[in-house]
Amino acid sequence: MANALLLLAGLGLLIGGADALVRGGSRLAAVAGISPLVIGLTVVAFGTSAPELAVTVKAATTGAAGMALGNVVGSNIFNVLFILGLSALVAPLVVAQRLVRLDVPLMILLSIGLFLLALDGRIGRLDGLGLCTALLAYMAFLVRQSRREAAAVRAEYDHAFAPRAHPPRRLATDVALVVGGLALLVLGSRWLVTGAVTVALHLGVSELVIGLTIVAAGTSLPEVVTSLVATVRGERDIAVGNVIGSNLFNIMGVLGIAAGITPGGIRVAPALLRFDIPIMIVVALACLPIFASGARISRVEGAVLFAYWCAYTLYLVLAAGRHDALPLVSAVLLYFALPLTALTLAFVALREWRARRQPAGRRGPQQ
Repeated sequence: MANALLLLAGLGLLIGGADALVRGGSRLAAVAGISPLVIGLTVVAFGTSAPELAVTVKAATTGAAGMALGNVVGSNIFNVLFILGLSALVAPLVVAQRLVRLDVPLMILLSIGLFLLALDGRIGRLDGLGLCTALLAYMAFLVRQSRREAAAVRAEYDHAFAPRAHPPRRLATDVALVVGGLALLVLGSRWLVTGAVTVALHLGVSELVIGLTIVAAGTSLPEVVTSLVATVRGERDIAVGNVIGSNLFNIMGVLGIAAGITPGGIRVAPALLRFDIPIMIVVALACLPIFASGARISRVEGAVLFAYWCAYTLYLVLAAGRHDALPLVSAVLLYFALPLTALTLAFVALREWRARRQPAGRRGPQQ
């Protein structure tokens, strides 16, 4: 009971710390003259991924390698299937063309790259350095792109993330928010990892499964709140951008930093190579036709994403308990559900491609 309370308290501190860090960091960045677009895609996206960074670094440096890498992989799967699925069920989501052209392909390449890096059974320090270098290059690209953004786009991000005015007297408050947020993240990650490991041992469940489920969902709560609030407020393109930005930072930043500072790097569990990392790649690939189909995520597509998160979680629970129903569930997922969804997505993408090639005068009325 005490360990479960420690786990829940750790989650609470992580959420509070991330919120304080995002608020204070956004305001300080605005005072420093950083573009609102860059604030949205860096400070906010990275801030909501701060719990993943804190937990992954803590788990990696204390020997809980399964939880460290499982948290990154599980969070990326959770972000797309659960957060985008649930947000689209609330209201259809708008997808910016920039995501289709750049960020989603980059997420796919990074997911495949992570699989290749993990083939030798370890994400080493050199691998971590390469991922961190890629993150710095991506941030530099964002800074360059922000200078070309239209005034309307800047105003959108300014409304969502940056304050209209920043009195000098609030500077100390914002610095305190950043420092306090970081302190809460450190303490919360320690409590969460300690509680999760102890609960896993008590239940006889591996650290990997705990990292892929409870810890991944818990550290992704800031993304859940951010995306749902953005959806309800009508800023539905921001809801999608937050998820994709967080996934990019999870691989380049969270995993890169954790592998870079961990002696000997992070060991990769064979189960991750066989199942979870390939699932993460499939989920990333599925984003492309879904996002490109009408530049929106419909409620039906949201329901499909959410249903797959339920199926994936069910598989993990059955695998952890070595349940008799596991072979049947695996067969349904591998030989029926996944191929049927792949064919459906391919059909949707082909239909959209043909519609775009069709002359404007021959198209039917817009929905």
